[in-house]
Amino acid sequence: MLGIFILLIIQRRDEIMVKVKFPDGAVKEFEDGATVATVAQSISMSLAKKAVAGRYNGELIDFNAPLVSDGEIEIVTKNSEDGLKVLWQTASLLVGASLSELYPEMKFGEGSVSEHGFFIDTDNVTGQIAETEFEKISKKMQEIVNSGAKVERIVVDEKEALALVDGDAYRMELVKEAAVSGKVVLHKLNSFVDVSAGAYLEKVSSIKIFKLLSVAGAYWKGASSNPMLQRVYGTAFYKQKELDAELQRRQEARERDHRVIGNDLDLFFVDPKAGAGLPYWMPNGATIRRTIERYIIDKEVSRGYEHVYTPILANLDLYKQSGHWDHYREDMFPPMDMGDGELLELRPMNCPSHIQIYNHHIRSYRDLPLRIAELGMMHRYEKSGALTGLSRVREMTLNDGHTFVTPDQIEAEFKSTLQLMVSVYADFDITDYRFRLSYRDPKNTHKYFDDDEMWEKSQKMLKAAMDDLGLEYFEAEGEAAFYGPKLDVQTKTALGGEETLSTIQLDFLLPEKFDLHYIGADGEEHRPVMIHRGIVSTMERFTAYLTEMYKGAFPTWLSPKQVTIIPVKNDLHLEYCEELRDRLAAANVRVSIDDRNEKMGYKVRQAQVTKIPYILVVGDQEVASNEVAVRRYSEKNTVNVSKDKFVNEILADIASYSRTK
Repeated sequence: MLGIFILLIIQRRDEIMVKVKFPDGAVKEFEDGATVATVAQSISMSLAKKAVAGRYNGELIDFNAPLVSDGEIEIVTKNSEDGLKVLWQTASLLVGASLSELYPEMKFGEGSVSEHGFFIDTDNVTGQIAETEFEKISKKMQEIVNSGAKVERIVVDEKEALALVDGDAYRMELVKEAAVSGKVVLHKLNSFVDVSAGAYLEKVSSIKIFKLLSVAGAYWKGASSNPMLQRVYGTAFYKQKELDAELQRRQEARERDHRVIGNDLDLFFVDPKAGAGLPYWMPNGATIRRTIERYIIDKEVSRGYEHVYTPILANLDLYKQSGHWDHYREDMFPPMDMGDGELLELRPMNCPSHIQIYNHHIRSYRDLPLRIAELGMMHRYEKSGALTGLSRVREMTLNDGHTFVTPDQIEAEFKSTLQLMVSVYADFDITDYRFRLSYRDPKNTHKYFDDDEMWEKSQKMLKAAMDDLGLEYFEAEGEAAFYGPKLDVQTKTALGGEETLSTIQLDFLLPEKFDLHYIGADGEEHRPVMIHRGIVSTMERFTAYLTEMYKGAFPTWLSPKQVTIIPVKNDLHLEYCEELRDRLAAANVRVSIDDRNEKMGYKVRQAQVTKIPYILVVGDQEVASNEVAVRRYSEKNTVNVSKDKFVNEILADIASYSRTK
């Protein structure tokens, strides 16, 4: 009996202990119900004082949240990226509590962390919040901070949680979504209850440095069929110097915002009445786009690509066969029923179209590599709330290319494509980028084609090619296309984020799905491999990227207007200006004369504001000596040179892609 009693004690002890694994691999047992604070204190009291939360089994949890199962832990301190997210999540709660006191009728949607701060969605029946009210809201936030109020973490059943947010349809919906086994975790500050997941600071007194930034519209749940809410944005930091740096970064971002520059330079516009996410290219923007298009086509043709045109519509069956319909139907527009059983789809990508080009003839191994390229127009259904100027649109034209190769040509073609990409970046003076090898997530069998052998083989090929080239890269699981791994070129945006500008993708799957063949040297049929690649992304996104990178001051070869000629007096100098204009225009220089009845100083300032690379002033001296007075954009000095010398200099500038080195 004594042995059985001891065994029961041991079993009971096992039942009330949790095993916690630390980043260094060490494992320690704690009593069931121990918190992040308990674990931090077991390491050192100094760590516990710095800690604000924990990351347990990959999820951020509150400092005093119980550990209810075995897991891996990281202690989150203030001076970490996660520590900042915890601050922002709590600041979102603080804004909600402040608004609920100031506007008792207000309803609340989601409150969460954004890329550089936080937001909370609101619906105020008495009217929207104006940014002029930020001072009043900030004052209320400071009152709550000064009161020493604590964030209360409560776990209640779903019925009680619904009662706590009674009357707020948005938060009631969030409660229902958040319920797990009938229980809901809430965070409460004063009388305000937040349903958002995440980790929160225990005391709002830690939120000493914050700033409300802006308001914008946001559809509930991001769906345009839902009500439009008002999203309040803000940010917060543990140190004043960090906030100052963030505000400076935002000012820089505003100066680089392609939407602002696009309006100032009359590049493009989007009219929601005519169609959200459908940009209209004005003559200036169209000139930049046309220059990019001509450049990349010539570049690709010189590298052996054959450019084609294919329809923007195709039978839906084509995308079902490729697998795009199964994987991306939510991002595709609804099919158009032609009334006779045929369903046509606005194409969301060009690869099935280029497969049709390949399949139109019997191919031999002597034909490969076969490089097909197109500036292919595509359409994708983007949610209204995600649309942004030229960078996120519903209609786009992709610099697309597909190379069909034999298996033993893969590595050489991959390297050749990468070399093309790097040379293009050099011409556009793009230097701030890094390489990402994007692999599948083997656990996600729904997103990725289920063929372990294919994935292992293709991922090793990409990695080996990068290693052979000696290029630095980082690896990312879960970022591959559904049909194969890829190399992504990641660039920094004006807001400090990161996006994919170019990509090279290996594809063993689509040749299988479309039963592609080539006749080998042995006279037998063999399966080719596809390499998908986009060098300069879509014309829309690339133009947006360049606009922000150059701050609208495009290099001469890309600038929509390259030269403006200003006569000092029209009656004395206009004829000479016209002769110069005609000579430059004949050499394909984009040139105009500003012969408006305005003062010369005003016209020079206007040319600088519109960021024209060359300003030529012509007066008596210039006419007499057959010269021009040249002033470069952003320079204060004017230099007189002969007309012939200037023509030669600007043509050399354009031919060299305006590189100064």
